[in-house]
Amino acid sequence: MDETILLWIQEHIRNPYLDQAVIFITHLGDAGWFWIVLAFILLLFVKTRRAGAVSAIALLCSLIINNGILKNAVARVRPYEQIEELTLMIEKQVDFSFPSGHSAASFAAATAIYLNLPKRYGIPALLLAALIALSRLYVGVHYPTDVLFGVISGIGCALLAQLIYKFIHGKCQEKTLDT
Repeated sequence: MDETILLWIQEHIRNPYLDQAVIFITHLGDAGWFWIVLAFILLLFVKTRRAGAVSAIALLCSLIINNGILKNAVARVRPYEQIEELTLMIEKQVDFSFPSGHSAASFAAATAIYLNLPKRYGIPALLLAALIALSRLYVGVHYPTDVLFGVISGIGCALLAQLIYKFIHGKCQEKTLDT
């Protein structure tokens, strides 16, 4: 089914008018740079500091779980290496396919933003995360199940980061009250 979906996207959705835009969007997720910069910017301002901190924790969680553990444990080969008819639109990737690190990091940060800032910021963050995740299918570097698990994992990392932040923040407040 994964193969069928990728070939359908290649045959029915890819077109020269979308190609450059989708390639730009997919590169926003490279090494999580966009989300890391955004988390840093959010950390600079008191009103957005919580969102920045939770985003940073969620990104770190995603890096450890998805890129550090799961990619190497599952060791799934990229679809362009398995599906002869699939045309790769960007450079070959250096790591394994499952789960999608771009999808996981994007949803980790975007969910953290959604949970900690007004919806007028959270919804666009989630929309960008969805575009980055879908772009990974369009350019041919992930199977749909890689992306789906990346999305679920990213959301899970954001929820875990939210709990970690509350725990750390609570401990810091306790210490402040003790002094």
